[in-house]
Amino acid sequence: MNRPLHWDPETLWQTLEPLAPGLSVEILPTAGSTSTELLERSRRGLTEPCLLLAERQTAGRGRLGRSWWSDAAPGSTLTFSLGLRLAPADWSGLSLVVGLALAEALDPAGEHLGLKWPNDLWLRGQDRKLGGLLIEVAPLADATAPNERWLVIGVGLNIAPRPAQDLDPALFRTGHAGLQEIAPALAAPAALHRIARPLLRAVLDFGAHGGAQALARFATRDVLAGRRVQIGEQAGVACGIGHDGALLLRDDAGRLHTHHSGEASVRPC
Repeated sequence: MNRPLHWDPETLWQTLEPLAPGLSVEILPTAGSTSTELLERSRRGLTEPCLLLAERQTAGRGRLGRSWWSDAAPGSTLTFSLGLRLAPADWSGLSLVVGLALAEALDPAGEHLGLKWPNDLWLRGQDRKLGGLLIEVAPLADATAPNERWLVIGVGLNIAPRPAQDLDPALFRTGHAGLQEIAPALAAPAALHRIARPLLRAVLDFGAHGGAQALARFATRDVLAGRRVQIGEQAGVACGIGHDGALLLRDDAGRLHTHHSGEASVRPC
């Protein structure tokens, strides 16, 4: 029998609420998608800041319409969404800023975790995905600033390693990694407490000051730089990111291309 997880939402709330007054912390045993739930709440006018966690998601969503795997065993994954109102001057680069906040909180020295543009956490040198995130925004009927939106950040992290034969190759084409491979004692609740405040702080800083300061650190985590990748029909060598978080790709003719969205697939050199 699986032991119940102790999330300690009261302590988490005490840590986060001073940064975002009115914020609530909710822990659910099961949910379809925490991000979908927060988006639906915003349509009903419920836009107080909220961190919503599900021990198990039955309809989690990733980028490009993919499903997010959430194991039936509580604690095997960490899946939650953060919803809040935000009005940055420019939304560009937010997914990279969020990814940096997660990676730096989980691996401060940068020995183990890298970032694959635009939104995946990988184990360095192994091309195995440890987690990802999904950024979604929705309009606000009562927006108080021209650029204000309801922002939902969905986060999915693999905690426990999982045997390769149990994985859906359509979801984990680059291989699967678990956080406990680099921090064996770190259970899902402890991981949440480690990343929640840095995540919220990074998002609020982005809203107030933009992402330039954080994006300047992206190069230290970039797992694609100098590697041959393909985005859509275009192949070339990844050359880091632009000031707005766009991926820079140099094709075989030496031309530099800028990609603001898309899926970067690693290709053999």
